[in-house]
Amino acid sequence: MRLPRVEMNPFRAYMGVMADNTSTPYTIEISPITKPAGQFQWAIRRNGKLIERSDRPHPTEAKAEASALAAVERSMHSAGTGRW
Repeated sequence: MRLPRVEMNPFRAYMGVMADNTSTPYTIEISPITKPAGQFQWAIRRNGKLIERSDRPHPTEAKAEASALAAVERSMHSAGTGRW
């Protein structure tokens, strides 16, 4: 699943918003971090509330996005267990 990306200021963070917010209220935010420089992190929000954040820096924006999407997919598969 490919999410659309919208540039946000001032941090040049990127947010992917799933197409239908009424049935899938999740957003993925990918933003650069300062330490270590040039690395990226992600955050997943549901209706604006932080649900999960990356626990390690990612060397590229694409790898951070792939990791965030994998986390969303894991949560969707484990939805029956009440995790999210």
